[in-house]
Amino acid sequence: MTGLFDYSHAIVRTPGASVIGGLRDGGGPDPDLAALMDEHAAYCMALSSLGVAVSILPPLEAFPDSVFVEDVALVFGKGAVRLRPGAPSRAGEVDHIGAALAPHFDRVLSLEGPGHADGGDILTLTDRVIIGLSARTDRAGAEALVGLLAALGLKGEITDTPKGVLHFKTGCSLLDEETVFVVPALAECAAFAGLRKILTPPGEEAAANLLRVHDRILMGAHFPQSLELVARYGIEPLPLPVTHIGRVDAGLSCMSLRWAAPRG
Repeated sequence: MTGLFDYSHAIVRTPGASVIGGLRDGGGPDPDLAALMDEHAAYCMALSSLGVAVSILPPLEAFPDSVFVEDVALVFGKGAVRLRPGAPSRAGEVDHIGAALAPHFDRVLSLEGPGHADGGDILTLTDRVIIGLSARTDRAGAEALVGLLAALGLKGEITDTPKGVLHFKTGCSLLDEETVFVVPALAECAAFAGLRKILTPPGEEAAANLLRVHDRILMGAHFPQSLELVARYGIEPLPLPVTHIGRVDAGLSCMSLRWAAPRG
């Protein structure tokens, strides 16, 4: 049986120059485009170094946020789902990601309206898929997604995302199949019942969006306390530069679609 983090394939999209004008939840300085591109390249190289076959899609200048491929689709070994992102400016990305999914999956389902769901609000566990309601994922979209997940043999569970947390996975990620690294605002989430919870250190809440690939944890290099905490937990972190891409609300999970191809 393939483990939850044993990814064999990933899809990423090269940022366009328009990424500088992408959606932002807050203020702050603009990123440096060249530095952002270098950070994205380092991310792709990290995935490849861990044995993941990475398909790199070309930039979509008309869609500044298209580097965040996880928001517009879900992928599993048994199939994929085209989502309906909550930001109107991202609606046109769905057809593009659908074309990229087709060569890899025999079954690609589509979330129909009127609801919306962003992949950044969706956390896959061993026994269920949590869907967090947020400014980008509404109840109609979440309920429709539960039905699509059922068609793939998966159980969906809907929960709330606290105000001030952009996406559900902005505030939480899995360290292993039984442990979630989570911001204090999400610590009491009922969907985490039965899971061990490790809180992000004060001032490093943005470190909550990390990414486990096989036996390594991809994390932002500028979160020293979180890096030490994860290392003490017994999993070796792989620090990555994400300062500039983080200025457009990037996290480690949202920049790729990852799955394990069925063996045999």
